[in-house]
Amino acid sequence: MAVNSPLPLAADLKPIAGIELGFAEAGIKKPNRKDVLIMLLAPTATVAGVFTTNRFCAAPVQVCKAHLEGLHMASGPMRALVVNTGNANAGTGDAGLVAANATCVALAELLQCEPAQILPFSTGVILEPLPVDRLVAGLPKAIANLKADNWYAAAEAIMTTDTQPKAASASIVINGVTVTMTGISKGAGMIKPNMATMLGFVAMDAKVSQAVLDHMVKRAADKSFNCITIDGDTSTNDSFMMIATGTSALEVNEIGTPEYVALAEAVTALSQKLAHMIIRDGEGATKFISIVVEEGRDAEECRKIAYSIAHSPLVKTAFFASDPNLGRILAAIGYAGVNDLDVSKLDMYLDDVLVAKNGGRNPEYREEDGQRVMKQSEITIRVKLARGEASTTVWTCDLSHEYVSINADYRS
Repeated sequence: MAVNSPLPLAADLKPIAGIELGFAEAGIKKPNRKDVLIMLLAPTATVAGVFTTNRFCAAPVQVCKAHLEGLHMASGPMRALVVNTGNANAGTGDAGLVAANATCVALAELLQCEPAQILPFSTGVILEPLPVDRLVAGLPKAIANLKADNWYAAAEAIMTTDTQPKAASASIVINGVTVTMTGISKGAGMIKPNMATMLGFVAMDAKVSQAVLDHMVKRAADKSFNCITIDGDTSTNDSFMMIATGTSALEVNEIGTPEYVALAEAVTALSQKLAHMIIRDGEGATKFISIVVEEGRDAEECRKIAYSIAHSPLVKTAFFASDPNLGRILAAIGYAGVNDLDVSKLDMYLDDVLVAKNGGRNPEYREEDGQRVMKQSEITIRVKLARGEASTTVWTCDLSHEYVSINADYRS
């Protein structure tokens, strides 16, 4: 069960003019489950994305990047995204590329467009051949039930070890124009910054130029999906896509304008909400943990320290056990790689409790105060470095017995 994350309601997910979604049960890994998703885009849509930094990136990631790089070629605008779950098509060599391209060809024939106008995505088990025949056989079924209000089913269709679908909507008024946005995401394990085994899709009805959308998706990713970590593993398939369907009266063609700032803040907030859903549904998670590092010299050293705490299995297991063994956090700060850190100036809080003061145990700290906070399902660790004005926030979860069980049984 996800930590303090109720199921989204289908009725709360807003349709976006210019995008339709359809799903199929293709039996890619298991029967009787949604495992193929098509997102059909209006010709006015622009699409931008960021992807995993893993050098072993999956075949669909390679194909997506190639198709996006060719956006200005004669093939025309992106017309559809196709997602399969149950198989990552990663670690599959040339055969994987053939399968990813074959998926694009098959869908392009059905939609009467060019294969380069299709973006493929896969998630699931690595190092196993993609059953492309089953995927292709499911495409007509997915096209047959294309609807604008299929967002909840779409969120279900991209799940792997997720315990629940992840989806949300938002609206914002800019210059008198209401912009509507809806997003879905998936991910529960193999989650680390620089993307993870996660997929995220956010669509809005604003008209946004390609260069601006490229900037906006990177900005949103850096403040959301690149600030979450479950287990420190960077996966092979991570993709976060932003779609602007161009069907509303709002146009954003320049970076830094008031319209850009307002729209970017709104899509970033929605992206953060989707990213938090991933952490709350982390494999076996029982705690949602915010790590705030303040008063750093620059953002990079703040991120180093935050990630060092978030990735420590000793820290994460202590939180699972509600054990205020908080020296483990100080140890993680010390080996984060900030070599000139003056620990004698450092303060550390656990929610409202000052645990460490000037680099040592706060004389007024009491074990029962730490125990009280550790028993909560939502906890904030705050570290003050006394070096400057930079800060960052990273979100993570605890590490439980259930995490081991889920990953031990993942392929069975």
